[in-house]
Amino acid sequence: MTTMDDISAASKDPRHYSPAAQRNRGPLLEVLKAHLVRDSRVLEIASGSGEHIVHFARHMPEHEFTPSDAHPAALASIKAWRDVLLHEAPDARLHAPLALDVGQHPWPLAAQSVDALLCFNMIHISPWQATLDLFDGAARHLTPQGWLLLYGPFSRNGVHYAESNAAFHQSLKARDCRWGVRDLEQEVLPAAREAGLVPADIIDMPANNLCIRLSRVK
Repeated sequence: MTTMDDISAASKDPRHYSPAAQRNRGPLLEVLKAHLVRDSRVLEIASGSGEHIVHFARHMPEHEFTPSDAHPAALASIKAWRDVLLHEAPDARLHAPLALDVGQHPWPLAAQSVDALLCFNMIHISPWQATLDLFDGAARHLTPQGWLLLYGPFSRNGVHYAESNAAFHQSLKARDCRWGVRDLEQEVLPAAREAGLVPADIIDMPANNLCIRLSRVK
């Protein structure tokens, strides 16, 4: 779930801007380039401002991208960014955003219709149930060789390896007791396995973040 603090100075411009998305979209693009097979169908959950998936669609026109979010303001921002992209790069394969909340049943998708599912910076800024719903949806909608990519801060075996992540965890708890940096080994991976997802890669990212790639159990 991308934080959208910066809004365009043009009051009628619905696009939102995230400095964090501007910083991390490049490294995330490289992860996707390394793991996507050609003509992959990619769904992003909680697309927020839309800057991530617009960047990916611009630089990887060989893949099909669908953004989604549960919030009307985010959907409007994504649509506006998509309009700009399709004007500048008409070969980009970026669908209109879906109104999708991970907790809704069913998701507005066909079964096993997604080759890659992306979820960046959401699971620590949402109740734990949202992560369980995400894993359940991934298990239902990923193709047999599909995978889910998580990105964000994580603790490892009960330890925050960066002081900034520990401080971030406390600030999240102060805002909402249901939020917080999740522990990879003690929380995330056991819940993923329960849903039928197993770790394929754990990738170190800038600013003490990780990418966790979870594959369906064969």
